Amino acid sequence: MKFTKMQSFGNDYVYIELLTQNMNDPSRWAKFLSKQHFGVGSDGMILVCPSEKADFRMRVFNPDGSEAEICGNAIRSVGKLVYAKGFTNKTEILIETLGGTKEITLHVKNGEVENITARWGSPILDYKKIPLAENDVVEHPLEAHGRIFRMTSVSMGNPHSATFADDVETLDLKKYGSSIECNPFFPQKANIEFVKVLDRQNLFLRTWERNCGETLACGTGCCVSTVAGVLTDRCDREVNVHQLGGITKIKWDEKEDCLYMTAPSEIVFDGVVPDGAIEKFEKLYADKGER
Repeated sequence: MKFTKMQSFGNDYVYIELLTQNMNDPSRWAKFLSKQHFGVGSDGMILVCPSEKADFRMRVFNPDGSEAEICGNAIRSVGKLVYAKGFTNKTEILIETLGGTKEITLHVKNGEVENITARWGSPILDYKKIPLAENDVVEHPLEAHGRIFRMTSVSMGNPHSATFADDVETLDLKKYGSSIECNPFFPQKANIEFVKVLDRQNLFLRTWERNCGETLACGTGCCVSTVAGVLTDRCDREVNVHQLGGITKIKWDEKEDCLYMTAPSEIVFDGVVPDGAIEKFEKLYADKGER
């Protein structure tokens, strides 16, 4: 099985194109490929598939084998991958996901994709569609380990909730993020954003991703942080979101009610998984390490 390792600000996935090859049991593959030290090691697995309604279809798998609806960094990376590998010569690409079909614009210079913009559309603020257990979208108080966090919830095709704090840099995300993620307020669990306001044009973000843990960057999390900041009058509609891996530019266009996300993505290396590798992994290493 051929694959490509890509990263956007340290949010790394193993990408497998199923345009020229086939895969059975993707959940099994995701567990193997994502495993640190014993597999390739990544934040998950991305499949690039044919689509009947768009140019391509993207599937997102977490390290535990569960399938997610969408991923902002991954969808931009898929745009770069299909262009770089010659599957398209378009610079405006439609990509189908479980979280909706999104438009990707590639910024190409001298034949190389230097930056990618995703046109994300309108944030979903209907509590039933996020979904939430009750109708309290903005600054709903939740308790975790004796501390109250005020959560502003948004769906970007998958459930997110953001909270603002001044100690985000030192916060124990594993402790608080894992607790809030599984709170009954979120019937399908949620990705949790911890945000610090630097000024009205700059936010600092750490994200605890559902079924994954903390990642160095999260594209949809950047959008959610911006929406939450605007709804609570903490930031402007065009901001730089600083993460541990780098800075993502977000614009929430008021006239269109549309979010735009711009950031680069990089191909790290290509590889091939030899026959029998999964069977050996499952026999010897599946229960070792964190993921």
